[in-house]
Amino acid sequence: MAGTIADATGTHAAGPRYSRAFVEAGYNNRAAVPEHPQWFARWAEVSAAVRAERRPAMDLRFGPGPKETLDLFLPQGRARGTFLFLHGGWWRGLDKSDHSFVAPALVDAGYAVAVANYDLCPGVRIDDIVDEARRAVAWVAREGAAHGAEPSRVVVGGHSAGGHLTAMMFATDWAGAGFAAPPLHAGVSLSGVHDLRPLTLFSGNDDWGLDDAAARRLSPVLMASRVAAPLLVAVGADETSEFRRQSAMLWDAWPAARPRGAGVYLSIPARHHFDVVFDYTDADSALTRATLALFDPSPG
Repeated sequence: MAGTIADATGTHAAGPRYSRAFVEAGYNNRAAVPEHPQWFARWAEVSAAVRAERRPAMDLRFGPGPKETLDLFLPQGRARGTFLFLHGGWWRGLDKSDHSFVAPALVDAGYAVAVANYDLCPGVRIDDIVDEARRAVAWVAREGAAHGAEPSRVVVGGHSAGGHLTAMMFATDWAGAGFAAPPLHAGVSLSGVHDLRPLTLFSGNDDWGLDDAAARRLSPVLMASRVAAPLLVAVGADETSEFRRQSAMLWDAWPAARPRGAGVYLSIPARHHFDVVFDYTDADSALTRATLALFDPSPG
């Protein structure tokens, strides 16, 4: 399933060398989807309605950073597991309040949903955001039960930059963080970026400050997965060729993320970068059903 890049012009120590024009076209989702403002508005509108109806526990603090808080949505009765969602926005934008819409279908199926914030570039670096995501996972595992979450089955998932953060959670040495075993039951990388080396040429790097060394250090495909748990890798079929390639790369690189036949690669038809995540509002969507299946994966 590996992707190839026809526009690559050679290689160097940090990986393939691309033209700036190719990288900009491949990673500028707002340019690729001109109607993106309507999608951002829809996310925010539906999310506000969800919070008004579901009344989550708001702004629970999991770390010292100004934005290290999460909103926790709980089901009726005891939660069967917890879905921790990490939002996208190129590590420099958007907010948990834009993404409450991911919760209802999973909550109605009996699962707690924690929608996390994190501090944003350029105020922090991507390395710092990865650490914040680790603290969010650790909080759910260690303190979530006191708030009604279920820490024994934590599925971490995220969209776009959040997909990258999810993969970095799988590449984390959790023993070094004080866990006897990784605190993750499964994961979802939706439209994630897993090789950051091309982004050194992207216009967004004015905020990220990536050099080749940082891009390599933060690229999950250049690491081994340290979590032997199922991973759902999903992407919209109408996304740019680079985002489709990024998902295929992670799937190819991490066979350990599909233990005993579990784990799924999902290309979602007729979905672009901004409507694919909204499939979580549909309890019968392929994305929702595949995410729910991660809590009780069947051996292949």
